[in-house]
Amino acid sequence: MAIAIDFGTSNTVIARWNPVTQQPQTLTLPGLSIQQSLNPPLIPSLVYVEDANQAKILLGQQVRDRGLDLKGDTRFFRSFKRGIGADIQGFLPELDGQVVTFEQVGQWFLTEVIQQLAPLEGGLDSLVLTVPVDSFEIYRHWLGKVCQALPVEQVRMLDEPTAAALGYGLADQEILLVVDFGGGTLDLSLVQLNKSAQTNTKPVGFLLKWGNKSLAEDSKQKTKTARVLAKAGQNLGGTDIDNWLVDYFAKTQGLAVNSLTTRLAERVKIQLSSQNQASEVYFDDENFESYELELNRDTLESILKEHGFFEQLDDAIANLLQQARRQGIELTDINAVLLVGGTVQLPAVQTWVKQYFQPEKIRCEKPFEAIAQGALQLSQGVEIKDFLYHSYGVRYWDRRNQRHSWHPIIKDGQGYPMSQPVELVLGASLENQPSIELILGELGAETGGTEVYFDGDRLITRRLDNGVTSVKPLNDKEGARTIAQLTPPGFPGSDRIKILFQVDEQRFLRITVEDLLTNNILLENQVVAQLS
Repeated sequence: MAIAIDFGTSNTVIARWNPVTQQPQTLTLPGLSIQQSLNPPLIPSLVYVEDANQAKILLGQQVRDRGLDLKGDTRFFRSFKRGIGADIQGFLPELDGQVVTFEQVGQWFLTEVIQQLAPLEGGLDSLVLTVPVDSFEIYRHWLGKVCQALPVEQVRMLDEPTAAALGYGLADQEILLVVDFGGGTLDLSLVQLNKSAQTNTKPVGFLLKWGNKSLAEDSKQKTKTARVLAKAGQNLGGTDIDNWLVDYFAKTQGLAVNSLTTRLAERVKIQLSSQNQASEVYFDDENFESYELELNRDTLESILKEHGFFEQLDDAIANLLQQARRQGIELTDINAVLLVGGTVQLPAVQTWVKQYFQPEKIRCEKPFEAIAQGALQLSQGVEIKDFLYHSYGVRYWDRRNQRHSWHPIIKDGQGYPMSQPVELVLGASLENQPSIELILGELGAETGGTEVYFDGDRLITRRLDNGVTSVKPLNDKEGARTIAQLTPPGFPGSDRIKILFQVDEQRFLRITVEDLLTNNILLENQVVAQLS
């Protein structure tokens, strides 16, 4: 059975391919999914850790049914996807004698979802997981490691906005703009769909795990191609708006900043998607305190403006359109705009989109399901032609500024898998040098990065507009920096090792290292993030 999971910051959606109807179908997991009539089945991305040593957790709607999201307990986790692979500023909670990381919480969540899903579907032979367009390799590598332990034959990854374009199922040859605005990220992607003739190309995506099943049956059919033309991302989402609303109520009404007020603020925000005025009243029978939150759309828009919300949206679309114009594509060439994610339901966001596009081009009927349903297309013979959103580089000492800096070796915009590797030759710098170290990193936007930190028990992200490239080192840890042990030792004055850099179909950076003196291969096609 083919399954796709859209693991989101706020909610998670699961879809399966129905072999009878030949259509995608969104699944309900009893006890975990929200039972509501207005929206498709959603699993809240919530975890409550009952026993960290035994990996015993409650998740999804189970957490809300027991009111565990309102108590401010350190065992409760929300928005944990944002912390995976991030450099957290602040203290992680210690539960049952062990420090619990967001990577661990995310693994528990996904593993439990799949363990409950597999028996209902009679086993899983194909799984597609979606990732934000601005995700770094460290996140994708974590996801890959989680997948290796799953009882699934074949696992692939796909960018969320590309999946959304496929999920709306529009006509071939259309140029589509996907605005994917969920709980944790804003992702924009310009995608062109077309149908090619028979091909021997196997569907790709980011292939994480093959298993024993061959894709030969998929290799000689008419293959739809999703070509990614441009993409841009921001670490901005509905969770940020919730935090801004909590801060507003704390300032204007003196309300405490805690899990309860965060949940109430989220409810108020959701109400404002369908009405002009919203209110939430809650009585805490343990502390005998009452909470009353009221907000209207005008005040919400003022709060958004105060935090530079619309400026960040404008920056993202300007970045995307700049990439598009390099390929001769203008704003008027975009045939449809597809709105995806819970945050796109805010009228302020829809009004912002209409500043750029005519209303008849804008589609918003599948905000929650499009990504998971579109990701299933990978199991139906869709080929993805994508490019790198981030550069890869090596760290060096900048003598002029007396600090470390980064030199790009593979630039963003490069297609993958790469047909030809990039070559770098290095020599020894000391007499009798026993080894050569090299620190490799994934380079983000040059306009600044995102800092993730704790404010009380809230996980907050803050944009850093410092003009410094944001970098995620891939091998900056003990035992991983050394890429070549030199036998015999090296001496200055001559080239000693040759490094070949390659990005594979999974979007992972791989290196091959050759000793030019001995002609020995010291590392062969090694994933950099797995160096140890």
